[in-house]
Amino acid sequence: MTIKTDSRHLYLQVIDRLKEDIEKGVFKEKEKLPSEFELSKKLGVSRATLREALRLLEEENIIVRRHGVGTFVNPKPVFTSGIEHLSSISSMILNAGMEPGTNYLSSFGLPASEDDVKRFHCEEDETIISIERVRTANGEPVVYCVDQVPSKYLPNDFSNRKDSSIFSAIEESGDIHVAYAITFIDPVGYHNQASPILECEPETALLVLKQLHYDDNDRVVLYSKNYFRADKFSFHVVRKRV
Repeated sequence: MTIKTDSRHLYLQVIDRLKEDIEKGVFKEKEKLPSEFELSKKLGVSRATLREALRLLEEENIIVRRHGVGTFVNPKPVFTSGIEHLSSISSMILNAGMEPGTNYLSSFGLPASEDDVKRFHCEEDETIISIERVRTANGEPVVYCVDQVPSKYLPNDFSNRKDSSIFSAIEESGDIHVAYAITFIDPVGYHNQASPILECEPETALLVLKQLHYDDNDRVVLYSKNYFRADKFSFHVVRKRV
């Protein structure tokens, strides 16, 4: 099992070897890895080199280290998508051959906060609707969604449409077309609200996508904050040289 050294840093070679072993099934998903002492001995590297490799593998979400328990192989994400195009969570789940579902949690209106006024360029007395939902795949919770939209952009009976698409509702009148979004992605650890809703283990990381959705007139018509289970979802972007 000892790695064959080349001109690269040793910890990079350790990373490649462990990735290869995981890919070949030497170490299976959710399986506990050997101790640092055993693994460094088998690979023929120092424990310091191994620790650096494990640290980077954890940053890539390939492994997870549980304090006082050990190091485990993370399952591969079931859903993967580029973020260059606006696509629904439902379509990602369908593309993985699973059945999408929605658990409606709440919907309520509040006067615009200071942040809302800045975000939507609205008046302080305008009502902002907040909608909380959980998106499921084959019945398993995978995404916790919090959406905010000025009430003036929604149909009057929207509160009675618990399974309705927010995009479709906003565009229903024909006066608004959601054209693009600016997305911010933040990795987070355990989240006091989202993690229990998504039935996550304490060490399961989340990916938070904060999106400002704009119409053809460059107005922000929807702000969404979606908490994705990092063990289920991965995102990528295609970058072209200019």
